[in-house]
Amino acid sequence: MGKGKLAKFEENKTFSNFFQPHYEDVSAHGFPLRGTWQTGFFKNTNPIVLELGCGKGEYTVGLGEKYPEKNFIGVDIKGARIWRGLKRCDEKNLKNVAFLRTRINNINLFFAPSEVREIWITFPDPQPKKENKRLTCQRFLDLYKRMLVPDGIIHLKTDDTMLYEYTLNEVIPNGKHKLLLHSDDLYKEGSPHLEVKEIQTYYEKIWLEMGKKIKYIRFQLNAE
Repeated sequence: MGKGKLAKFEENKTFSNFFQPHYEDVSAHGFPLRGTWQTGFFKNTNPIVLELGCGKGEYTVGLGEKYPEKNFIGVDIKGARIWRGLKRCDEKNLKNVAFLRTRINNINLFFAPSEVREIWITFPDPQPKKENKRLTCQRFLDLYKRMLVPDGIIHLKTDDTMLYEYTLNEVIPNGKHKLLLHSDDLYKEGSPHLEVKEIQTYYEKIWLEMGKKIKYIRFQLNAE
């Protein structure tokens, strides 16, 4: 591991809005903020919004700036990437943003039932050969349903056509979930979904310059 990464890992520990509990400790003793993120950490009763696979935290920080009336938590396993989000958050003095370093398949250890209002999944690895690792497969949707409020919303933003079509096929059939909005070309002329386009990641900007189409899906999970 390079010295740069080690330095970032050490600096991460100095931020009061960064959490990286050990899996063994949490699984054995629980996570102290589970069920109390609002009052225990953010010191308010504002809605909790997660970004899963947040990477450098560009979307988490951007959402935190745009919606001060909500609390945002970026989740990723890559500590060196989260470091960038922590630095930006610190520079902007954002009090409604935190970062959690953990694997997403362990997410229910950190959030209680009905504790989360929204989930953002922004440009995840599409996992073309491993369906059960896609962040919109049924295995993960079942995890999200446990911690989302009954009318909670999930957002997917991707440049990958396969993942977009796969997710639509999981959401639409048999009325399994409620599709609220979708677009296979978010930035096409006349597209009205302005709020979804206001925040762009570094790679999103590059893909747009390359002429790639950005896709978006907004949906709710059935409570049953």
